[in-house]
Amino acid sequence: MAIHIDTVTKQFGPLRVVNGVSVDIKDGEFFCMLGPSGCGKTTTLRMVAGLELPTSGRISINGADMTYAEPRHRDIAMAFQDYGLYPNMTVFKNIEFPLKIRKFDEASRRRKVEETAEKLGLHEYLQRKPSQLSGGQRQRVSLARALVRNPKVFLMDEPLSNLDAKLRAVMRTEIKKLVTNLGITTIYVTHDQIEAMAMADRIAVMSKGNMVQIASPLEVYDRPKTRFVAEFIGSPPMNLFSAQLKPGTAVTCVIPGFAHSLTEDERAFASQVVDAKGGLLLGIRPEHLMVTAPGKQGATDALVELVEPLGQTTNIYVSVGDIRFVIVTDRTQVKAGDTIGVVAPSELLRVVANDDAVVRH
Repeated sequence: MAIHIDTVTKQFGPLRVVNGVSVDIKDGEFFCMLGPSGCGKTTTLRMVAGLELPTSGRISINGADMTYAEPRHRDIAMAFQDYGLYPNMTVFKNIEFPLKIRKFDEASRRRKVEETAEKLGLHEYLQRKPSQLSGGQRQRVSLARALVRNPKVFLMDEPLSNLDAKLRAVMRTEIKKLVTNLGITTIYVTHDQIEAMAMADRIAVMSKGNMVQIASPLEVYDRPKTRFVAEFIGSPPMNLFSAQLKPGTAVTCVIPGFAHSLTEDERAFASQVVDAKGGLLLGIRPEHLMVTAPGKQGATDALVELVEPLGQTTNIYVSVGDIRFVIVTDRTQVKAGDTIGVVAPSELLRVVANDDAVVRH
């Protein structure tokens, strides 16, 4: 079931928390809204659910205008961060509850509960109370209760944030597999970039009430359009360097060796995002920088300030004058105080807009 969000805004008094967001979510798509606390992602989700009404704009589900429709008329299900289970009911009765209030007959209710519990590995816990379950099991009960009536749209508001790191990894795999197999259109809200990257078909990165970039996970990672996206996605985040657009499409960088040969696409984008003073940013992911011998042609010499061996990879923090950045590489013998050569492959350099720059199309 497709969802269309058209220039939706939300204000609480003078405070605007959602600023005219627009997006088309395809039938069966796993769509993730990613951003820090206060960026407007949960408010946007609640407007799709009907729990908040937009100040302006339009929301349609499967072609029908649902902007001001009651939640019960939207054929959606929602899973919350805090599970929202009834502590006095068994797992069976918690999962059964949405069917009961919709007046399904007893035989249908039992069949649907058992089918859903089987899919989520809950069959042996059906007679337990929520207090007798682990956090992961309770989250699965919450998901089962939402899924039991086969909704057309599934909304999830940071459902894994209360779980430990190992269980979160397991649950995100289970959730993605489940909703993909069922073909349910899903909107998932999170502040965790790993969850978004691992689960989403597309990500909307949100900041200050705006969807600043909407793209596939790899597109968002490989080609961030703004400083906010570049610094929010990735650990360590993308290295960013001040740059200038000269007459024509020539770009110069504060580290000269890093702007010697931008691709045609990046130079074209530079002309769209340059700010009033002709400024923009050049970015490159830490793992894309190459370490070589100092003094080598095409390399920039850098002083090693700190080396962090992390087992599988190593972070090397370096400086060129007063400019500091990080390189991610394999295990290395490089140590603090060494001088190394750094190469930035031109095909992996990205033009990035300052957040206050106006993008011209």
